[in-house]
Amino acid sequence: MTDTPSAEPPKDSPPPKDSPPPTDGVEPKATASDAAGSSTSEQASGTTSEKAAPSQQPPAVAAAPTAAPTGAGQPTAAYGGAVPTAAVPAGPVGAVGGRPGPGGPVPGPYGPGAYPPYQAWGPPRKPAPSKLRPAEPARPTVATLWAILATALFASLFLGAGAGVNLLLVAVPATLAGAFAARAAGRRLRPWTLVWAIGGAALLVVPALSDAGWPTFLAIVAALGLTGFALHGGRGWPSMLLGPVGLFDSVGTGMVWTWRGARERASGSQGRLVPVLRTVLIALGLLVVFGALFAGADAAFADLLGSLMPDISLVQAPWRILCFILGLFGALAVARTGAAPLRWDRLTFSPGRARGRFEWALPLIVLNLLFAAFNAIQLAVLFGGYDKVLRETGLTYSEYARQGFWQLLWATLLTLGVIGLALRWAPRNGAGDRRLVRGVLGTLCVLTLVVVASALRRMDLYVDAYGLTRLRISVAAMEIWLGVAILLIMAAGIWGARMLPRALAVSAAGFVLAFGVIRPDAVIAQQNVERYERLDKIDVRYLRGLSADAAPALDRLPEPLRSCALRDIADELQDAEEKSWYETSLSEARARDILAERGVRRSAACGGATRDEQYDPDADPYDDPYAP
Repeated sequence: MTDTPSAEPPKDSPPPKDSPPPTDGVEPKATASDAAGSSTSEQASGTTSEKAAPSQQPPAVAAAPTAAPTGAGQPTAAYGGAVPTAAVPAGPVGAVGGRPGPGGPVPGPYGPGAYPPYQAWGPPRKPAPSKLRPAEPARPTVATLWAILATALFASLFLGAGAGVNLLLVAVPATLAGAFAARAAGRRLRPWTLVWAIGGAALLVVPALSDAGWPTFLAIVAALGLTGFALHGGRGWPSMLLGPVGLFDSVGTGMVWTWRGARERASGSQGRLVPVLRTVLIALGLLVVFGALFAGADAAFADLLGSLMPDISLVQAPWRILCFILGLFGALAVARTGAAPLRWDRLTFSPGRARGRFEWALPLIVLNLLFAAFNAIQLAVLFGGYDKVLRETGLTYSEYARQGFWQLLWATLLTLGVIGLALRWAPRNGAGDRRLVRGVLGTLCVLTLVVVASALRRMDLYVDAYGLTRLRISVAAMEIWLGVAILLIMAAGIWGARMLPRALAVSAAGFVLAFGVIRPDAVIAQQNVERYERLDKIDVRYLRGLSADAAPALDRLPEPLRSCALRDIADELQDAEEKSWYETSLSEARARDILAERGVRRSAACGGATRDEQYDPDADPYDDPYAP
């Protein structure tokens, strides 16, 4: 019988070239986010994770056991038995666990100076967080789960045929879900978070005031944008432009995150869940039984109870289920974003290549000269009067006012784009370049403000002659906001552009809020009624298409114009089903009171549209602008 030679190589021999790289013997501490994952891997393999700097002595390590223990820490062959220690190739002299070190041979768990074997099927390490997406947050707390459930229930109960205070009621538990999740994740409440949250709540008041659908839609969209700003907490251009997108990104991840958290909470509180459910069911049963008895005993109490309670019937079951799902997904997105928002401000954009002074400044100076010439003509028209210009150009009054406004609006929008591109490629080598950029772009901004004022003046003349409409008031409000944006850009050029993204977002949200609070349909009706009292001209057929916001102003018209203007509003309110208090806007309630006190005459002859060539020179008497 021959003795088997030892497979252990000499200690001073180099490692084989085809030996696998060390993976699980000694793991370095990569990042703080990997601490939990590496600790778990070390406990499972029975090793100690240490890293010694090259200039320091390695820590003392206990002597290795004579035989590697079998079990969780013992490497195995491919789905087979244990790998013998003698088959493991040795590492170089001075290795700690198979890695080079300055302190001489220190035995590791796999033998003196041996490399640990490669385990392709070992426990996976926790991936490092990406540039935008943070690490997986902690499981949702009980308060967060209850807030998510309350949002879904409120949405199924209060969202119905109309928009009013119900949107604000649904937003309250959704906001609490985001706040609870952010607090559990260790996020602090910052002043700008309060600004965005208060602004979003104020925007949701617009549906409670206005009956018109288009200001309500703008307010809801703006409220969603402010919600994204509050949850993400950024301040740069990426956060302002992409913040609301993070809410939609969190819908899918929020479902998985909430399901795992709910399952863990349910398994840990099985003994407390049953008493809570029993208590809630008993309370609901008492309310139903005694509420039904009191409602049958008194008609006034029955009416009050009916107005407060939502209408729940089998006919509305599909709609209630859909609202429950929408509320649930919305609350999940808010809570998940509050716990781990996307870090949009980590997106960096390199500035464009700086141009020379002549190459950069010449096109802008030429553009400034063109703006100056145009503004000189506008000042001459302002002081010389429009009649002279109309005689010289051959244009009609409406052509000069209407066509010029749209060109000036586009000129303002393009100027903002030119300013953005000019800043990207501006020279930036010293103080002289900064003075040049401020001087050229500041002059362009001032001249653009004159263009904005000219456009608004033209719109004012056109409205004074031919009345106010939804399109005219919308584009006029947009032109005013563009002027405010240019003023903010000028301020950023003087005091710095750090606050410019937030300032533009605040100004846009403020304009949407003001636009909804003034109720544009009411303003349109008011202006047209005043114009009728002054010029005896009115387009009743157009005013019939306004919402209930216009009812107080239209009620001032004499008969039969009053009945003609209010007829469609009365029919719409009569055909609509009876709404609850939380589904009714303030304007709709006022319109119902006006029509209940003084109805409309169905026999009144309204005739056709009055906007014809009699007072609008551009109108075609054979072309009905209201024809489908």
